Amino acid sequence: MTQSVRGKYLNPKADLTFKLVFGEHPDLVMSLLNALLPLDADGQIESVEYLTPEMVPDNPAKKNSIVDVRCKDAQGRQFIVEMQMYWSDSFRRRVILNAAKAVVREATRAEDYNLVQPVYSLSLVNEGLSLGDAGPDEFYHDYAIVNVEHSDRIIEGLRFVFVDLKKFKPKTIAERKMAVLWLRFLTEIDETTQEVPAELLENADTRKALEIVERSAFTDGQLMAYSDFWMSLVDERVIAEDALQKGLAQGIAQGIAQGLAQGIAQVARNLKAAGMNIEDIINMTGLTKEQINSL
Repeated sequence: MTQSVRGKYLNPKADLTFKLVFGEHPDLVMSLLNALLPLDADGQIESVEYLTPEMVPDNPAKKNSIVDVRCKDAQGRQFIVEMQMYWSDSFRRRVILNAAKAVVREATRAEDYNLVQPVYSLSLVNEGLSLGDAGPDEFYHDYAIVNVEHSDRIIEGLRFVFVDLKKFKPKTIAERKMAVLWLRFLTEIDETTQEVPAELLENADTRKALEIVERSAFTDGQLMAYSDFWMSLVDERVIAEDALQKGLAQGIAQGIAQGLAQGIAQVARNLKAAGMNIEDIINMTGLTKEQINSL
């Protein structure tokens, strides 16, 4: 049975709401990208058109937790925005695959490889982001193709940005006002929001986004789909946790069995070295004559 949705606002990270805000309003996704991507002052996005998402391999275990929006600007640069509820290594590989496929698609269309434009991937991760040895307060991760010995030398073409929403704190990037506002919108607005921060209401872009996620703007069918999204995430997490516990249990059992086998073999080895006859060792350890002879 579907739960009723309470509160004035819906969570913008859900499939339905995220796509309504950033997948149907070019001005808002453009504002988000300009705020969060490492673009030069003279390289800001001035207009975008939406692209149809490419099909990616099905992943039943993560079918509901990934939301993406794709667009292209007037220069031909492509942008992939992905909202990932739970981090996994398979999602990391998916991000790389999607960006690489976008480059290949443009390369096959272009008559001259020099016309192929960069692809930017922006991944907003709600929980569990893990990228190597990131510090406890690092929430913004910018990856480019760089020279191993001289990291300031970059090959343009692919750029990956991962944002850990759980670690985001407004004070950490106070100098980038729009980035702070969009991240506050994504982390502070949900069904429990009683009072919207004044800063979000004062800015035209975030105020528009707030109006889009007001519960009163959704039909009963949309609210049901919204609730189903969150319930499906719970199911995904339960399946993942069950698989983890099963794997741990199997690993422990295998470890115990292996440890016992090694211990019995060592006992037999010691008894054999002490000169005990084979029949007695067989009776004491349960090993076969062939196993004892091989020690």
